[in-house]
Amino acid sequence: MLDEMERHLLQHDADVVTAPSGDRALSYRNLIYGALLLLVGVGGLIAAVVASGRIGAVGSIIIGVVAFLAMLGGAILAFTPVRRPLDGSRPDGAPRAQRSRDSSFMDRMNDRWDRRQDER
Repeated sequence: MLDEMERHLLQHDADVVTAPSGDRALSYRNLIYGALLLLVGVGGLIAAVVASGRIGAVGSIIIGVVAFLAMLGGAILAFTPVRRPLDGSRPDGAPRAQRSRDSSFMDRMNDRWDRRQDER
């Protein structure tokens, strides 16, 4: 019975891995801009603490709040998924480079796994 369950899992495990993830994905451009905005916010917080003696408590609080909002905005920008086009084109209208065999990474990994299992 355990052997039958193992065979069943080996045959159908790939189906779980290749489930469609929808039409949203993280954008590398947004990740970079978000990380930069996050760093600017951290720099602003450090500047607020360093300059608190010269500009007073109210000024450092204002700079600290603005820096915190910049960090929050950077984190939201970096980790908010963007909608991918369904037709495979890029948002700027340039065609996407075609992969060999038009398959995803997970499809290729599943094919390799199946070949290994067939060799046993």
